[in-house]
Amino acid sequence: MRRILYLAQAEVLHILRDRILLAQVLVVPVVQLLVLSNAATFEIRDTPIHVVDLDRSPASRGLVNRLAANGHFDIVGDTPSVDRADEGLLRGTVTMAVVIPHGFEASLVRTGLGQVQLSVNAEKGSAAGIVQAYASRVLAGYASELSARRVGRVLSDPNPRIDVRVRPLYNATQNYKHYMVPGILVALMTIIGTLLSAQNIAREKELGTLEQLNVTPITRGQFIVAKLLPFWVLGLVELSLGLLVGKLVFGVPMRGSVPMLYGVAGVYLVVALGIGLWISTLVETQQQAMFVTFFIVNIYLLMSGLFTPVDSMAPWVRTVSIVNPVRHFVTISRAILMKGAGPAEIAQPFFILLGTAVLVLVFAVRQYRKRVA
Repeated sequence: MRRILYLAQAEVLHILRDRILLAQVLVVPVVQLLVLSNAATFEIRDTPIHVVDLDRSPASRGLVNRLAANGHFDIVGDTPSVDRADEGLLRGTVTMAVVIPHGFEASLVRTGLGQVQLSVNAEKGSAAGIVQAYASRVLAGYASELSARRVGRVLSDPNPRIDVRVRPLYNATQNYKHYMVPGILVALMTIIGTLLSAQNIAREKELGTLEQLNVTPITRGQFIVAKLLPFWVLGLVELSLGLLVGKLVFGVPMRGSVPMLYGVAGVYLVVALGIGLWISTLVETQQQAMFVTFFIVNIYLLMSGLFTPVDSMAPWVRTVSIVNPVRHFVTISRAILMKGAGPAEIAQPFFILLGTAVLVLVFAVRQYRKRVA
């Protein structure tokens, strides 16, 4: 342990003396966070929704059929329980819950007005507004159809209307920056953690330090831990800076447990550093490490749901993205900060992330030993 701390101390001194590296770690991510949070956008398709049909009438079934046939929505749940729908919104498995109350058809017949409640996951900022607009358009079109025919019996109002009651959850103001800032912060942690660890060990190859280990009592495992530990700490420092900027500049809510977020971030940084270590086994120079890192990280970010919702991706892409650690940490960070989610709500993505951390680190260390032996 003492050897690891001595090596880690030497690595920290090297980082502190390198002004360019310090700027790359501490200043550049903050600037990128400020810029990208105002520039990122995405498109909405195949939004998962949960339908709660309490009326079970021909009129309500017709409304559900219109939503299913629209193309913008994917009905992933159809139960008579509002609590189940709210649970789906909290866990992030659905974006909108459509509640059709008792007496929907009877109200249309008597008064020409039927109420429908849309509970949207406003955690997703402007995306929630787009989903709400799609649903409102479908409901308005269905009301127009009802005006041209009968629903069970003669309508007292020849122009029936559907009154939409919207209930935004988790991001009531639908501020798009509240949705993007946590995701962009994850992206920056990924780039910094993976790139710096890959370049740092590649530099040791260029300098011939790894060959010198063969004549020293330190083991390669101790060397790896000492090299990665400072970057793990830097990743947490960067997370702190990002949260501070998000809170003070963008007003990002922090409804959940911040210590729990740090705990998950610690696991995620093991994944990012492990990927950097694995990249270092594939390359011989820092330039090669940089190119390979950006290639891998770009794929991770595009498949993470940061810019384009995962639900809008092709089915095979959604399946492949299950092994994407960035996707799970983005989901967890947004759930904790915006929803106030607890351990039960983030359990599934966290255990996937934890399993990925173990596999990536074990594989990277074994591959690293093989290459430097």
